[in-house]
Amino acid sequence: MSASNHSSCTTLLVGKNASYDGATLIARNEDAGEAVHPKKFVVVHHEDQPVDYHAKLSQFSITLPDQPVRYTSMPDAATDEGIWGEAGVNLDNVAMSATETITTNARILGADPFVKNGFGEEDLLTITLPYIKTARQGVQRVGQLLKKYGTYESNGIIFSDINEIWYMETAGGHHWVAQRIPDDAYVIAPNQTGIQEVKFDDPDNFMYSADLLKFVEKNHLNLGEGFNFRKIFGSDTQLDHHYNTPRAWFGQRYFNPKRVANQSPESADLPFINYADRKITIEDIKYVLSSHYQDTPYDPFAPSADYHTNPYRPIGFNRNQELSILQIRPYVPKAFAAIQWIAFAANPFNTLAPFYTNILDTPDCYRDTTTLVDSHNAYWANRLISLIAADHYSEVMADIEAYQQATLAYGHQRISRIDKTVADKTGGDLMQALSQANERTADRIMKDTEDLLTKLVTKVSDHSRGAFTRDHY
Repeated sequence: MSASNHSSCTTLLVGKNASYDGATLIARNEDAGEAVHPKKFVVVHHEDQPVDYHAKLSQFSITLPDQPVRYTSMPDAATDEGIWGEAGVNLDNVAMSATETITTNARILGADPFVKNGFGEEDLLTITLPYIKTARQGVQRVGQLLKKYGTYESNGIIFSDINEIWYMETAGGHHWVAQRIPDDAYVIAPNQTGIQEVKFDDPDNFMYSADLLKFVEKNHLNLGEGFNFRKIFGSDTQLDHHYNTPRAWFGQRYFNPKRVANQSPESADLPFINYADRKITIEDIKYVLSSHYQDTPYDPFAPSADYHTNPYRPIGFNRNQELSILQIRPYVPKAFAAIQWIAFAANPFNTLAPFYTNILDTPDCYRDTTTLVDSHNAYWANRLISLIAADHYSEVMADIEAYQQATLAYGHQRISRIDKTVADKTGGDLMQALSQANERTADRIMKDTEDLLTKLVTKVSDHSRGAFTRDHY
């Protein structure tokens, strides 16, 4: 597998004043190049963090700093192609999601070629998250790594803490810009360079590679006015119009229906920074990142649709592998402020489970994923459900939507209950209590998932192709 097989993600970021509860929220679908690419949820303790790190897809290697902190991660179940940690929260409540693969153009790659043996998405969470104490430090660390080692691909990298969200975009082998997302704003990023006007005199809200201005000037890269990072470093191709921009269009249409009413799904001018008409919830994020353009002419599950001719790539589709929504809450003690909401497989048909991240271990049904099908494992149970639902959409969606509502309600109930239960605990006792609480949450959601799978198999089996009864005589 090449790096491009992980290059189909969609990111949604919500500033603390734009979210329903004052938390920073960063979320990203991890999509693979194939429908089945098993994932798992783990916690990495400092003693398990590598010292001498070696990539699998390139010759990149690095000696990592001393004293890493504990962090959660969403690695591949198979290890032969690398870790691909993707999303997690560390001991200091810094969240990271890496990466949103993005596009660039030939002029940039001519001036600053990719580095064949640099680092990439495979490596980024592992070599960054255990060594940072703030979101801003995350940008700074990756910037230093880019300067020294370079990268073999273009990526959008997300960091958050209790106060800030930073979105960092690389371009070429060594150059980059990062923008602090305004507290009252949201962002949808769909595999395209997104950051627009860069303010070089505003260090509170922008960071960038030290030679960025000179690099652009020397290589005659700026074709317009100001310094629009998207227009200088990004792309505007036919593929973008059908594969990327429709996803931003749908999300902005959902949060700002009046403003986007007359916009085309192929528009190249959709803004990067957006301001919703209302506060944004966990359910809103799940809805948008599960979108198959429902209630539009482009829904591949509409009764008259032919998904083979659908012009636009959906957000929620068969190649979704995992969704992590990383929530850092300001209204509870720091020791249990961070929650990682997790969903596996195709988002239109799965549900979210909320897990505290200050833990000793993760629930086995989310942790012990292998490459073999196992209906008692969260990834595989949801993969089986999505396979059935895609071919029997109208028959089973009522059951799936009831399951989604019930499990999301249960998730919110669990958070409220656990917050109260652990309020007087500290240190190892707290970690143990949160680990046990996560286990109970996983057990309940896994039971509901297995019940749904049983119901769907039973329902569609009676009407499967080749069915026959004695009544036919």
